[in-house]
Amino acid sequence: MTIDSNSRHLTERLTAERDAFLTQWARVVGTDVQGRLSTVELERELGELYDAVVAALTTGGLDGRGEHFREVRSLLIELSRNRARQGFTPTETARCVFALKEVLEPTLAGDENGMRTYLQFARLLDDLGLLTTEAYVRTREEIISSQAEQLLELSTPVVQLWKGVVGVPLVGTLDSARTQVVMEKLLQNLVDSDSTHAIIDITGVPTVDTQVAQHLLKTVVAARMMGAQCIISGIRPQIAQTIVALGIEFGDIPTNASLSDALRRALKEIAQDAEDDVRGLL
Repeated sequence: MTIDSNSRHLTERLTAERDAFLTQWARVVGTDVQGRLSTVELERELGELYDAVVAALTTGGLDGRGEHFREVRSLLIELSRNRARQGFTPTETARCVFALKEVLEPTLAGDENGMRTYLQFARLLDDLGLLTTEAYVRTREEIISSQAEQLLELSTPVVQLWKGVVGVPLVGTLDSARTQVVMEKLLQNLVDSDSTHAIIDITGVPTVDTQVAQHLLKTVVAARMMGAQCIISGIRPQIAQTIVALGIEFGDIPTNASLSDALRRALKEIAQDAEDDVRGLL
């Protein structure tokens, strides 16, 4: 692909004064990052990007959307993802690109032709800066989503209360996403521990409405399909009144006011089952 005279002139200047431009660029960006990146790492990162930009200009000119800028875009996306993981702000990330305009302006904008070339290149850098922001935002969203999933896992523990009895202490709001996590962890724990009883404690659930009740019922049904008997504990007076007022039916699911009462019930049922098994063998 042939390039115009402006692109050719720009490429020649960028190539001839590479070391000087790159040093100034690293100095400006280094001020922004304030020692959070080592000088060696920063110079390597910017050097790769600078060389990729020059190579793209040499190949296809100033069209940043072209295939010849693919390597530049890849490097910028990787830079943005790294900055997001390292805790930099979107502004600091975009400044890595925009700072190059400050470096080049005194040299390139000295005459009318140079100013025209500089403005074209500045528009290209603006587009590339926007690309870094978009990549940064996507990465931050991924990080936040991953952290939310980790917090969800931590907020729904399944604990071994006794041999054959596992407990799920719920704290906070019970929604569809959390119900799914509770189901998965409870069912897996039932298999791993070979437990026959599960106690779902809702002492830490602030309110129980129809939707919360439906989520609890789904969890109980899933556990029963694995052969486990479920007990719901933590039915406080206020919760009991709300359940009655809303006409919520738990069916044949046993409920208890406290976790200790629920554990006592589970152990009694386990003992009764064991006694029935012995009688069946006689």
